[in-house]
Amino acid sequence: MNVLILGSGGREHTLAHQISKSPNCHKLFVAPGNAGTLLCATNIELDILNFDKIAETIKANGINMLIVGPEAPLVEGIKDYFDAKKEFSDLKIIGPSKRGALLEGSKERAKEFMKSHLVPTAAYQGFGKETLEAGKEFLKTMQPPYVLKADGLAGGKGVLILDDLNEAQDELENMLTNNKFGKASEKVVIEEFLNGIELSVFVLTDGKNYLTLPNAKDYKRIGEADTGLNTGGMGAISPVPFADEAFMRKVDEKIVKPSIAGLHKENIDFTGFLFIGLMKVGDEPFVVEYNVRMGDPETEVVIPRIKNDLLDVLLKTAEGKIQDVKLEVDPHYTATIMLVSGGYPEAYEKGKVILGLDKVDENSEVFICHAGTKKENDQVVTNGGRVIAVTASANSMENALEKAYNNVEPISFSGMYYRKDLGKDLV
Repeated sequence: MNVLILGSGGREHTLAHQISKSPNCHKLFVAPGNAGTLLCATNIELDILNFDKIAETIKANGINMLIVGPEAPLVEGIKDYFDAKKEFSDLKIIGPSKRGALLEGSKERAKEFMKSHLVPTAAYQGFGKETLEAGKEFLKTMQPPYVLKADGLAGGKGVLILDDLNEAQDELENMLTNNKFGKASEKVVIEEFLNGIELSVFVLTDGKNYLTLPNAKDYKRIGEADTGLNTGGMGAISPVPFADEAFMRKVDEKIVKPSIAGLHKENIDFTGFLFIGLMKVGDEPFVVEYNVRMGDPETEVVIPRIKNDLLDVLLKTAEGKIQDVKLEVDPHYTATIMLVSGGYPEAYEKGKVILGLDKVDENSEVFICHAGTKKENDQVVTNGGRVIAVTASANSMENALEKAYNNVEPISFSGMYYRKDLGKDLV
């Protein structure tokens, strides 16, 4: 099979790395890719929102499967675009329809879906510019901390959690009238704060049947002890130590089954990954958000634990035969540490030379995943906020983290920063 993966981050490098191992993978392309994907695939310089150019690339390279990594092309309707063209009727696509992608594209739509299908989540209400004053009044009825979420896509940074009522009212105004998060905050969802501990559950589905993939916990805040601004993710661990068998049974019964049944009931075309962000409140799971693709950096710890031929699993999913897959999961722990550019998640510089990558002994237990990198004059340089994810596996969470941190040491670039406290909240 010839496969094209859309995207340029750590998620896409991890997927490419695993798919390249499949004996059924003939040619593998990543668009636009990064310096890491060059090691296992051919990069193609493409705008991931230019569907006409993507179509030309698919034709020119005889692509049999398209895997959509990031959320933006899905929300813009890439699946519908190809479904509408007869010449692509044989193309297998991993990613939901535009209607399915609304579960991530609109926080309000996701909340309405959960409510309709009795999926436990926090109480909420949505507001627009014209209902700003009603939103401010609604905040008065809530208990702090106050949770404000931009309705649309904001790159993982559109959530504010505030303790002060006046500040929350000011930020609501800032989001709705001053475009704090651009178009994403033309609508804002205000929701009840859930006091618990977060984890992520990943489901691969054909819209009717599903496989539950390994769970993970990621670290969103830039600062140690979970302080500072939200990022796209500073690292992750899988499996989650506190998500025992009894809790995961509850997740399956109360969250996953009604979510997949809801997709089927509403006749939503959904072939691909459903990421379910959860909060464990006491012993009960509540949904914080849906994403319609794999998370990043969770992909870096979830996908390496899957022992099956990943391309075969994805092909069976696309063909509606997911029920034939017996998922094999490595019981070892996997941890990833994200190395980021100085200044991230705010302003940062690109083009810093990355040193020491050749000094890391990559093997079956250690993987250097490229996120924001590119090749320039035979050197690997930074090309984003999140630059490199150092991933390691071991027989315990502590050993996996120690191995990952040890393999961070040889790597350096100007302004490099990473969190040194991952996993400490779980010990």
